[in-house]
Amino acid sequence: MAVTYTFDVFSSLDGYGANTGAWGGYWGKQGPELLARRLALYSEDQRMVFGATTFRAFTGMLAESTEESDVRDPWVTKMWQLPATVVSTTLETPLDWPDATLVRGDAVDVVARLKQESPVPLRSHGSLSMNRALMAAGLVDRVHVTVFPVISPQTGVDPIFEGGVDFDLDLIESRTLDGRTQELIYRPTLHG
Repeated sequence: MAVTYTFDVFSSLDGYGANTGAWGGYWGKQGPELLARRLALYSEDQRMVFGATTFRAFTGMLAESTEESDVRDPWVTKMWQLPATVVSTTLETPLDWPDATLVRGDAVDVVARLKQESPVPLRSHGSLSMNRALMAAGLVDRVHVTVFPVISPQTGVDPIFEGGVDFDLDLIESRTLDGRTQELIYRPTLHG
């Protein structure tokens, strides 16, 4: 039986996954409810799945961070402690992650196999191009979008769904965190 695969992503209201401005992490909008919710999500048994670009970004940020920086929020530490599969043709072992497995090959094939073999649910935070391909292949069961209350057309980078295919979304769950940030969990189905 296949386990659930969740594509977990942060977004500005206008669909950017990150920014180059002076916003800071979480676009400066993190609050105690958001951080507690993230910690609860990442305290569950699951396996992380990353593409090479996002994996490099996470390990680079963690290496450059201090214990006081928001990079080391407790949920990020929990994520770092989870087992991870890294899909890459360019990375080499050893990987700077406590329990990471490097798998070479096409992400669609790797994740299809993981969904059948993993004893725990799969989650990917970021890894935009990989997750767009997985969505197009019908392998993403949940799209978990945390929408921060900002519009960032001048500083926004990494348009989340740019170059992807069209999907219909069924809302499974929603909540407002800290009175301003929206968490939306959808079941995607290919449109048409």
